[in-house]
Amino acid sequence: MKRRVLTGLLCLATGLLIAPPPAAATTPAPARPRQDVLSPTPYQGWNTYFGLGGDFSEQSVREVADALVDRGLARAGYDIVWLDGGWQDPQPRTAAGDLQADRTRFPDGLQPLVDYIHAKGLKAGIYTDAGPYIPGKCGLGSGGGYYQRDADQFAAWKFDAVKVDFLCGIAANLDPKTVYTEFAAALRNNASGRPIIFNLCNPVTSPDWGNYPEEQQSTYSWSYAPGIAQSWRTYTDVGFVGDIKFKDVLRNYDANARHPEATGPGHYNDPDYLAPGLGMSDEEFRTQMTLWAAAAAPLVVGSDIRKLSQTSVDILTNRNVLAINQDRAAVQAVRIGPAGTTETWVKRLANGDRAVVLLNRGDSAQTLTAQAATTGLAGSRFTVRNAWTGQDTESTGTLSAAVPAHGAALLRVAPARGLPGVPHVTAGYPQVTQVNAVALPAGAAPVLAGGDQARVEVLVRNDGLLPALLPKAKLAGPTGWTVRELGQAPLLLAPGRTATFAFTVTLPATAAPGGGTLTATTSYDVLGHGRKQQVTATPVVVAPAPPTGSVVLSHHTWISATSGWMSPTVDLSVGGWSPISMLGTVYPTGIGVATPSTIRYYVGGRCTGLTATIGLDDAVRNVGPEGATSTFQVVGDGRTLYDSGLLTRDDTRQLTVDLTGVRVLDLVVGDAGDGGYNDRANWAGLTATC
Repeated sequence: MKRRVLTGLLCLATGLLIAPPPAAATTPAPARPRQDVLSPTPYQGWNTYFGLGGDFSEQSVREVADALVDRGLARAGYDIVWLDGGWQDPQPRTAAGDLQADRTRFPDGLQPLVDYIHAKGLKAGIYTDAGPYIPGKCGLGSGGGYYQRDADQFAAWKFDAVKVDFLCGIAANLDPKTVYTEFAAALRNNASGRPIIFNLCNPVTSPDWGNYPEEQQSTYSWSYAPGIAQSWRTYTDVGFVGDIKFKDVLRNYDANARHPEATGPGHYNDPDYLAPGLGMSDEEFRTQMTLWAAAAAPLVVGSDIRKLSQTSVDILTNRNVLAINQDRAAVQAVRIGPAGTTETWVKRLANGDRAVVLLNRGDSAQTLTAQAATTGLAGSRFTVRNAWTGQDTESTGTLSAAVPAHGAALLRVAPARGLPGVPHVTAGYPQVTQVNAVALPAGAAPVLAGGDQARVEVLVRNDGLLPALLPKAKLAGPTGWTVRELGQAPLLLAPGRTATFAFTVTLPATAAPGGGTLTATTSYDVLGHGRKQQVTATPVVVAPAPPTGSVVLSHHTWISATSGWMSPTVDLSVGGWSPISMLGTVYPTGIGVATPSTIRYYVGGRCTGLTATIGLDDAVRNVGPEGATSTFQVVGDGRTLYDSGLLTRDDTRQLTVDLTGVRVLDLVVGDAGDGGYNDRANWAGLTATC
C-alpha cells in the first residue's frame, strides 16, 4: 500500500509539472519561499575531496578561497568553502572529548581559517560522520554520544554548513534515518543558535558497496531527508579521485531523478559534486552542468579551483544556466517521453517558463527535437533562448537543437508575443553517412583512413515563423583534404521544412593517423534581421595503419579504449597490478578492463579472423560475491559477430570470429546488468589474422 501511495504522489507531482494551464487563465507564480528557509535555492560552493584529497592544509584551502573570489566563482554564487574528510588530527579528539584539527597542517586550529574565509565574504563548511569513529574503517565520527557536542563545536567555530557522511555509520550497522534525525536535531539546537546547512551524505548503494537493505542505502534517503536536511545524497560517489567518467555522471543523474517530488525550496536531491577537469571532456562537463542545473541540485565544485581551465570557469559561471538552477520554484526536471540514447527533460520555472534539456547520451552528434506542447506550454509561437549561447529565436512549436556526442542542449522556452522574431533554425553537425560508398551504421562514430572517400551531410531545419532566405552551407576539412559540394542550395528554407547539404570528402593517401575536424558554416538571410550564421564541427578519427600478418592485437594501436573503472591495461589485469589470470591459468598477453568497456581497432577489411580466451580475472575472487558477471561481444562495422551471453567468475570461453570485410572492430564488455565495479574482465591471447 505504501508503494502505491508514493507512486501516486510521484504521478501527481509529474502531472503538475507538465500539465498545461487552463486556456483562459494565467499560470500563477508560485509563492515565494519563507525568509526563514535555509538555502531557499540550491546552495553553491567548493569541496576539498576530489581536488585536494585528504591531506589539505590551511594554506591550500586559503589559496582556493582566494581563487573562488579572484576567478569570479564567488560572485556567481559559489560561496561555501567546504572541508571534507581529512581535516581532523590522527587523534580526532582531545582527552576532554573535543574534536581537534590536524595539529601539523592547522597549527592554530580551524578558527583562523574560518575567520579568513568569512573575511572574504564566503561561508565555511566542515565534515563529520554519523557513526562512531572506528580506526581503520573511517577517519572521523560524531557517533557514540557526540552529536550535540560536535554540533555545538561546529557552531562555535562559526561554520555555516556540515556534511555528514555514513562510512562509520555503515561500519557500525546503524540505521541512517534514526541517526541522521538525531544529528539534525543537534544542529538545529546548537548552543550558538547558528543556522547551519545540513548535507546528509549517505553514499551507500548496492551492488557498488555490497548487499545492503534498502533502508540503509542512499536511494532511500529521499523518504525522510526532506524534513531534516537541506540536501541528501541520492547515490554513491560520482567517480573516483582523478577518474570521473561521463557514464557515472549519467548513472548518478538517473538515480537522482527517481524522486523529483522530494525537491523543493530549502531541500534538494544531491547527485554529488561537479567535476570539471577530472576525467571528462569539456563537452561532457557542460552536460553535467546542464543536468545538475535542470535538477535543482546543489552546485558544489569538486576540482581544484586554482587549476581550472578558463573554459571550465566559463561553464560554471554561465548566467543563463545558473538562473535555471537557482530558480526560486526549486522544481526538479522530469523526463517526458521514453528513456534511451536521446531524451527530453523538462523543468517548470517560477514565472511559468520551461527549461528543456535535449540530452544525447550517444557517441555521435544528432539533431534532437521536442514539442513545446508536451512541456505544458500553450500557444502557437514560442521564444527559445539557448542558455549556453544566449541566442534568442522563435519557434512555432518544435524545439530543436544540434547536440554533440555526450552533449546536452538547454533551452528556456516561453510563449511569444509581438512581431515575429528570428526563426528557430537548427544547423546540424556534419555527419559522415558513407565511407567508400558503403553506408555507415547509424550512431557509429566516424573512422576514416588515408585514401578514403566519405559522403558528409549537413541537415538544416527551420522551425520558425519566417523563412530562411538563400541558405548556404560550406564544409571545411583539415589541410590536404579535398571537399566537393554536391547539388545546389535552395533559394529559401520555408517554415517547417528541412534541407540537406551534401559533400564528398577525400583524404590524401598520406593522411596522418590521429584526429581531424569537419567544420560546417551555415548561413541564411532573415527579413528584418539580416544574415545569420551557425558553425558546427564534428571530430573524426583518422585510423592508424591496420595490422598485417598474425598479430597480438593487444600490442597493436587501438583507436579508443574505455573501462568502467580506471583504464584498460595491456597484458595485465585492469589496474595493472597482476598478470591476466582466469581459473588459475596465467596468460602472457591480452587486455584487462572493468565493465562497461569498448575497445576499438581499425582493421581496414584486411583481417580474416580473431581468436581469444575471454572471462573474468581471478582478481574478482579477492572481493565480495556481488557483481562479477559480464558479457562479451565482438562487433564489426556495427554488426554483432559474437555474443558470449552471461559469464560468471567460474566461466571462460574460447572464441574464433570471422572478420572478413570488417573495417572497424569493437570489443565490447557489459556488466550483465548488475552495475557493479567488480567485473574485471579479460580479452586474453587476443590474436588477429590479417
